[in-house]
Amino acid sequence: MISPELFLFLIELKNNNHKPWFDANNERYQALRKDFLAFSEEMIAKIGAYDEEIVGINPKKTLFRINRDIRFSKNKAPYKTNFGTSISEGKGDAPGYYVHIEPDNCFLAGGCYMPMPEDLAKIRNYIDATGNELRQITESPDFVREYGILQGERLKSAPKGYPKDHPEAHFLAMKGFFVAHKVTEEQVCAADFAEYAANVFKSLQPLNDFLRTAIRK
Repeated sequence: MISPELFLFLIELKNNNHKPWFDANNERYQALRKDFLAFSEEMIAKIGAYDEEIVGINPKKTLFRINRDIRFSKNKAPYKTNFGTSISEGKGDAPGYYVHIEPDNCFLAGGCYMPMPEDLAKIRNYIDATGNELRQITESPDFVREYGILQGERLKSAPKGYPKDHPEAHFLAMKGFFVAHKVTEEQVCAADFAEYAANVFKSLQPLNDFLRTAIRK
């Protein structure tokens, strides 16, 4: 269970984003991280009940580091002001499930946010080869209820190598394939949040399966 204390910590961190404050509050952070790790472990178990690709993932490898990479950023604040866990069977932007916890900005997400060029080419080829399968997935009642529409940056038209009037030009033009489902802080701190999130993610599995199959071809 995620404690409301996590939101208090993140608000204070945003107002005191420097090493002396963080060092002084490191014990709080470690306790909250431990609870979030337990939440991630619970999520892996619940998602694994319907998505066998997730079974056996080490929860420690799903948590994002609190430290920001400031080497090439104008923003030199050293710490992130959110907690996140990315549950995926692969590395990088492999299809998976993501939980983002941040004051006034909590959501469940998944799919492929920004696939590498090689993977993007495979996904487009698979879209071309499978007719309207992706459309059927993203227009299913469960998918629309939980996520609305498939999101992602897109080109103005179908990419080079595909006819501009391709029946799936809308999807071929996409450069990312992801979804998001907003949740409130009250939902996040509820005793049944892991169960709720797992149920929301169940509607995402067909999309993840489609993307995994495409990338592995």
